[in-house]
Amino acid sequence: MSLGNIFDISGSGMNAQSIRLNTTASNLANAQSVSSSIEDTYRARKPVFQQLHASYVDRDLVPVDLAHDVGSGVKVQAIVEKQDPLDIRFDPTHPMADEDGYVYYPNVNVVEEMADMMSASRSFTVNVEVFNTAKTLMQKTLTLGK
Repeated sequence: MSLGNIFDISGSGMNAQSIRLNTTASNLANAQSVSSSIEDTYRARKPVFQQLHASYVDRDLVPVDLAHDVGSGVKVQAIVEKQDPLDIRFDPTHPMADEDGYVYYPNVNVVEEMADMMSASRSFTVNVEVFNTAKTLMQKTLTLGK
């Protein structure tokens, strides 16, 4: 793996964590949205990450397929809806209540979403630090000949 690949890897990590932060923000924004039917109720979403694979060249310059061991970043494979049950409340006085008096709230766990947001933010920050460290290493390598 060359030092240049580090920029691709950390960049893909920053992109993936940015998508994770956006889905978390969407979940938090819709945490208290109310619906009058199960079908129309917002459901929490989570990104599914997938490792990007790379082939590696050994010291004898013989291509070796180490795709199962060596990664070249991460991508968001899909954004899926959580299958947790919805929060159904009996409140016949609510303007959005159905004919039976029930209102439907999303399956968003605010505490879980806040923890996920802090984790995604920290992961993004770590990827930025890796990017900056690799940049510094490349700059110092270029000045070795002086």
